Amino acid sequence: MPIDENDLKKIVEEVVKNLGESGSSAPISSSGPVFETVDEAVKEAKESQKYFQELGLEKREKIISALREVSRINAKRWAEMAVKETGMGRVEDKIKKNILVSDKTPGVEDLRSVSYTGDKGLTLVEYAPFGVVAAITPSTNAVATIISNAIAILSAGNSVVFSPHPAAKRCVQDAINILDKAVVSAGGPENLITTIFNPTQESTKYLLSHDKINMSIVTGGPAIVKVAMSAGKARKTIAAGPGNPPIVVDETADLAFAAKEIVYGCGFDNNVLCIAEKEVIAVEKIKRQLIEEFRKNPYAYELNSKQIDDLAKIAIPEPGAEPKVNRDFVGRNPSVIAKAIGLNLSDEIRVLWAETSKDHPFVISEQLMPVLPITSASNVDEAIELAYKLEWENHHTSGMYSMNVDNLTRMGRRMACSIFVKNACTLHGLGLGEGYSSMSIGTPTGDGITKPTHFTRPLQCSLVGYFRIA
Repeated sequence: MPIDENDLKKIVEEVVKNLGESGSSAPISSSGPVFETVDEAVKEAKESQKYFQELGLEKREKIISALREVSRINAKRWAEMAVKETGMGRVEDKIKKNILVSDKTPGVEDLRSVSYTGDKGLTLVEYAPFGVVAAITPSTNAVATIISNAIAILSAGNSVVFSPHPAAKRCVQDAINILDKAVVSAGGPENLITTIFNPTQESTKYLLSHDKINMSIVTGGPAIVKVAMSAGKARKTIAAGPGNPPIVVDETADLAFAAKEIVYGCGFDNNVLCIAEKEVIAVEKIKRQLIEEFRKNPYAYELNSKQIDDLAKIAIPEPGAEPKVNRDFVGRNPSVIAKAIGLNLSDEIRVLWAETSKDHPFVISEQLMPVLPITSASNVDEAIELAYKLEWENHHTSGMYSMNVDNLTRMGRRMACSIFVKNACTLHGLGLGEGYSSMSIGTPTGDGITKPTHFTRPLQCSLVGYFRIA
């Protein structure tokens, strides 16, 4: 059902008015949506979900439209808050992310019922909510994950209790406060979206094991994914874990275009996205030409071998499949990172890059920094195999620049990633191109790019002998 623009305008105006009356902060309140304890947040979310489910799909669509609109309006505000609080990323890129997930996260339309008819009658499959979803969110994509998860989870008919990374709790609480007001202004119950005032590791573990939680989604590193998979009673869990996206460039590629796209994708929001380009594998025949294209890019700064080695020692103390990285460098501007090795660079620089060996710490480790290693392989077959090795079988994201359909097909099949992008930066696999968007990509649990149906239980109803009219 299309949402009347005048109704939507009134909803947004009411939300803005409420914010003006209550201020911009999200203090602890006995009425929410920011609560003192996990138990309070879960209890209120559970009560709200019961009412919400009974409202029906038309009202739900209206609520989701309100969430999208207030998220667009506050995209800049939340981007600025996130950068100020976490020190990670770039405001202009976080604005784009916030708007992207506001517009392209699927909504209620994703819940398409399916029917089967035949001589023996009719079977109908519909999608029902789980109830209360626990959502663990990272500091890297703090508010964008809240927007995306909230739209998808509520579209499915659930309520959600968020446990944000402590380093991003204030901007997340502000977003939840505003989103909650949007729900109420659109005719929904308060506290469909809740959180706690002081999230910690202990409170997060407690939330994941809470007996009133019906489903969990965790967006973060391997440590929190392991906690989620082993917490509490048996329940559905979506784990959006790490990746180390390799990009292969073969001898048929448009090298100028490839270099431009790779720099843009790697430098976007200072590389905090798990899908962002992490290492480049060039076929030896075109490696020197590709490097020359990187050198032409005014937003990319080349490091020599000593500089990249020195930086690796500081930035990645323990490289490998599950690396320990220096959090002071995660998501920071290249100019900030470069100071650690004695360089003074402009903030206009988007990416630090260097030619490296195949086993360099920056090649083998997911590091969420705008630092790009370029290595090589003797031919495309070796490049694909190296990409497979460097991705650590996360099956998360990979990309290839090639005009050879056979090469593109072989890499796509070999990598079997949730996201595989051909001849463009990997952002195109997350809704910047065609398709839909999400900030939670459930690779460890095989869910891929999450959408509302991932937060539902399919219910099958059969009526034997009737309702077949053909």
